[in-house]
Amino acid sequence: MWKKQVLAMGMTVTMMLAAALPTFAQDEQRFEQPAFDVPCKAAMLIGQDTGEILYQKNADQQLPIASITKVMTLMLTFEAIHAGKISMTDTVPVSQHAFSMGGSQIWLEPGEIFTLGEMVKAICVASANDAAVAVAEFVGGSEPAFAEMMNQKAQQLGMTNTTFKNACGLDEAGHLSTARDVATMSRTMLQTYPEIQQYTTIWTDSLRNGETQLTNTNKLLKRYEGITGLKTGTTGGAGVCITASAERNGLRFIAVVLGAASSAERFDAATTLLDYGFANYEMAACPAPQDAPATLPVERGIEKQVVLQYPQGEGVLMKKGENANLQTQVELPQVLTAPLVQGQTVGHLVLKSGEEVLGKWPITVQQEIPEITFASSLEILYKTLVRL
Repeated sequence: MWKKQVLAMGMTVTMMLAAALPTFAQDEQRFEQPAFDVPCKAAMLIGQDTGEILYQKNADQQLPIASITKVMTLMLTFEAIHAGKISMTDTVPVSQHAFSMGGSQIWLEPGEIFTLGEMVKAICVASANDAAVAVAEFVGGSEPAFAEMMNQKAQQLGMTNTTFKNACGLDEAGHLSTARDVATMSRTMLQTYPEIQQYTTIWTDSLRNGETQLTNTNKLLKRYEGITGLKTGTTGGAGVCITASAERNGLRFIAVVLGAASSAERFDAATTLLDYGFANYEMAACPAPQDAPATLPVERGIEKQVVLQYPQGEGVLMKKGENANLQTQVELPQVLTAPLVQGQTVGHLVLKSGEEVLGKWPITVQQEIPEITFASSLEILYKTLVRL
């Protein structure tokens, strides 16, 4: 049960739980590195929800990433859609430059027009280079301008070892990333725009009224339980690559494999990483604290109490069987002072293992409470008299 203590500067509510909250230790590996190896130049396994690193191999080695590049192309496209700048029903023209792309494609012709939704499907399912470049031109005006947008976004995400030269991932000098940066990019895409999975989980489809058949390049869709995406890539310079995402019973992982020697080794490596995650980890859920205060008193406000909002549905990635002795603390002051803004952070939920802080999340207020003034006091008095 929760044990309440009144402290000089506030109140701490402590409870020993067999559950926990998310951790944000994305820059370091909290868990012990497993001893196995995977057949590729670089790899990483992370928890999708927390970003925690469970396995890494040459994680910061700069390498070509082939069509995994298209994750960033898709991210900027969905960002523009969410901003209301474009929509999936918009038509995307095909330029001579998009037509000239080699590699995987849907054989676009100059002047041919598809909807943005059809182009996104071609990118996600068939890894179409021509569609990716057409979309890049549609969103950014030109492929070079779009590549600059890609690099700006990469910097915003902390992808410090990534440089994009094009929108589709064809080999080009200086077009490089790392397993760590790909994991960051993939996680951002899946967490921010989960609707991408409506496309990345398509096995077969068609365009041009059935004339052009599409089959997903991610063969894990047919052989791995819970696969949700995300993107394959193959070029002579990059070798064979994949960023693979999967979910089972609410537990989600992302496996990045760069520079495998063959398609079979790529999928085997991703399978090994995902299997390791599902076999050894679990999400320990933390329900909202039952006995923590639902409200706090407010000084100098037109209301005397404010309702608190606690984080809901949170969890932390844990080794199986190691979540029994986690300690969750609720840190709140004894009293708040108006004015208060709806959603304002007034305290924190803190998850600890011993003295180590695993995560910290805001406790907010549910409503706005203005500061009481002479005018508001008169208004309250007037309303009281009217009721009498």
